Amino acid sequence: MKKLAPFSILFSLLLIGSCKEVGKVSPVAESQKGKHQITYAKGFSIEQLGNYITVITLHSPWPNAQRPLRYALVAREKMDALTLEITDFDAIVPVPVQTYVATSTTHIPALESLGVLKGMVGFPGTDYVSSKNARSLIASGQISNIGQNEALNTEMTIALQPNVVFGFGINASNSAYNTLATAGIPIVFNGDWTEESPLGKAEWIKFFAPFFNKETLANEIFDTIEMEYQKAKVLAESASTRPTVLSGALYKDVWYLPGGQSWAAQFLEDAQADYVFSGNTQHGSLALSWEKVLEKGQQATFWMGPAQFTSYQEMKKASPHYAQFKAFQNKKVFTFAKTNGETGGLLYYELAPNRPDIVLKDLIHILHPHVLPQYEPVFFKPLSP
Repeated sequence: MKKLAPFSILFSLLLIGSCKEVGKVSPVAESQKGKHQITYAKGFSIEQLGNYITVITLHSPWPNAQRPLRYALVAREKMDALTLEITDFDAIVPVPVQTYVATSTTHIPALESLGVLKGMVGFPGTDYVSSKNARSLIASGQISNIGQNEALNTEMTIALQPNVVFGFGINASNSAYNTLATAGIPIVFNGDWTEESPLGKAEWIKFFAPFFNKETLANEIFDTIEMEYQKAKVLAESASTRPTVLSGALYKDVWYLPGGQSWAAQFLEDAQADYVFSGNTQHGSLALSWEKVLEKGQQATFWMGPAQFTSYQEMKKASPHYAQFKAFQNKKVFTFAKTNGETGGLLYYELAPNRPDIVLKDLIHILHPHVLPQYEPVFFKPLSP
């Protein structure tokens, strides 16, 4: 659920080919005010230029990006009447988009919720997709497997002729995206993965909405998610205890786990739990020795998200160090790796960033069983023996 060299290649090949000043457009209608309000997400903003042009600014396409990216979304029926200065934007896209390529599983739940999944014509690494509706489209051949995100099959993608490619990047270098841009296909980056708060990630449904004229629906969907998240958070505050929680697992000789100011750590705080590395100031992940983790987490009551492990037997076989932790000894380890899609994709990686309310309820039910006694967890399940 995530690379353009200089964008000058793209500018000269977009659908609006002339370099003229922005034409005069009508004032923004009163009914449009507030429809692009962004509350939690920090990575993008949206502004309306008249009634026919929407500008999306991507502030954080990847960590330490040198500059923001700007995309102009132009009403399809006005493409010939309006003129734009191409070098003002990194892509110009006629909307509503009719066909597109997505490149991260985190894109799929938002697009599905907006009712536009049938417009997806390509996706890299389709085996990782868990959505039942998307899997049906893949099985019928409506969504083509276009390789892997690090090495898109550019010939196949160009043949599909999507209106836009929703990409993501860890930096500004991706030769496949450059090739697609040269072929005249607009590349629009999505930086949802750089958000640091649960509701901030979920709010990226509003990023997709203007491409399909679905702003009202996106607002309604997000408002419901926000309401459910806040209700669960308040409910958790009634808990009488704050259990301690450990996370992550070893990969070779390094223990990877969430930073103290990360998305995952925020979930635990909102679920009224004390994450053993909450004092850490990192927003991303930590890479520590097992000795350091043992020092801080040996007595933790719960262990949430032990990487890919699904059973205690697997963990014992992988490393004898795990058995030294209290949560392991007391069988209080919970994993999201047991909730898979039809072809083995992990549902957590796809859906969790879009539905933080479900993640929070899972955690509250596990950490404070009396608070949500009848709830059935979606992502987090106990490890098998």
